[in-house]
Amino acid sequence: MKSTVEQLSPTRVRINVEVPFEELKPDFDKAYKALANQVRIPGFRPGKAPAKLIEARVGRGAILEQVVNDVLPARYSEAVSTSEVKVIGQPEIEITKIEDGQELAFTAEVDVRPEIALPAYDGIEVTVDAFTIGDEDIEEQLQSLRQRFGTLTGVERPVQDGDFVSIDLAATVDGEDVPEAATTGLSHEVGSGQLIDGLDEALTGLSAGESKEFTSTLVAGEHAGKEAVITVTVGSVKERELPEADDDFAQLASEFDTLDELKADLRTRVERVKKVEQAGEIRDKVLENLLEQVEVPLPEAVVKAEIDAVQHDAVHGFDHDEDAFAAALEAQGSTREEFDADTKEAAEKSVKTQLLLDAIAEAENTQVGQEELTERILFQAQRYGLSPEQFIQQVQQAGQLGAVFADVRRGKALAGVVGQVKVTDSEGNSVDTSEMFGGPEDSEEGAEVVETTTASAE
Repeated sequence: MKSTVEQLSPTRVRINVEVPFEELKPDFDKAYKALANQVRIPGFRPGKAPAKLIEARVGRGAILEQVVNDVLPARYSEAVSTSEVKVIGQPEIEITKIEDGQELAFTAEVDVRPEIALPAYDGIEVTVDAFTIGDEDIEEQLQSLRQRFGTLTGVERPVQDGDFVSIDLAATVDGEDVPEAATTGLSHEVGSGQLIDGLDEALTGLSAGESKEFTSTLVAGEHAGKEAVITVTVGSVKERELPEADDDFAQLASEFDTLDELKADLRTRVERVKKVEQAGEIRDKVLENLLEQVEVPLPEAVVKAEIDAVQHDAVHGFDHDEDAFAAALEAQGSTREEFDADTKEAAEKSVKTQLLLDAIAEAENTQVGQEELTERILFQAQRYGLSPEQFIQQVQQAGQLGAVFADVRRGKALAGVVGQVKVTDSEGNSVDTSEMFGGPEDSEEGAEVVETTTASAE
């Protein structure tokens, strides 16, 4: 087999492949054997009929078509491996010549990873926000902990912000009931803003047994984007009573004996959270710096696939009803044109980020160990509320295990870059990134806090 590569653009090539027919003899033998088990020829047991009789029965053209269909994927893969091009996406294959007994020729146009010139990482400088830990931060954490151990007590008074209520909801659009918007006995925290716009305002001041109507825009279902008249009825009202913040509470809520020890631990936790937030800011700014510096040609087919996937998922939530989707966007103050423009911009940035980080990973020879891959799988499974086995099964069924591996590798590559840049905070202090990301030779730790925007199964 002979293959050559034509560079059509920085992100696309045409691979020309020529295969002499003598190299296809094993493939013809395989095709004849398969057909011999399918075609019944009098006087011969299944699988024993000679090739000439089989060819006479089904025709040379049918055999040739089967051989060509069978060999194209393998020969294409062999040509890619031989040429050492870094393909991304699916190829467009065209058969250009079939001379029976002589030669099979075809071309494959496919997107490839572009060559990317990377900057010197030690010349990158970024500035991030400085952080401080005040008493109010500790009190906020302590208050949150007290709320977790609070108790709900029924009250005979109108609803106030922060109360927990049991409510019934009903809705009508143009005077017609909307069954999917009706519910009974729904628990809701007033002021959380987690349900329908305008609900918390309507509830405030109502007592158990009282109802109120208000208008709101439905965001899902058959009537998505339409204004509805919502009726809310209060079933019960409860307030949360918080335990006293003292040594007894510290012993109840933690392993500590005193409130001071609990507060000291909360301070440590707050500091850890703020450092993770600062690490995220560092990561984002380093990545933005790289994206601004580096020219990354974008493969059009890959960008289009990313856009198509986002648009399909968005409309799928409305049963592929374009009008309902447009109405929902309008209710949010947007339009389909704006949505498509934002999707295109996000897709281009996502693909550019992937290609850039892949180039860095290759240049730095970034390796991913089994333990690192397992940690990411466990993290993702927990994030989606699945067991590791369920998550792996879903990823494998979707053919996305390679995408998970690539995401880990990209994160680790970016962590290695971050470990080499100069970082200062807004107060002019130097920030030691080795504590967050590790050094250039030890980027495994940093990979744990690097979350990149990619077109992966995540």
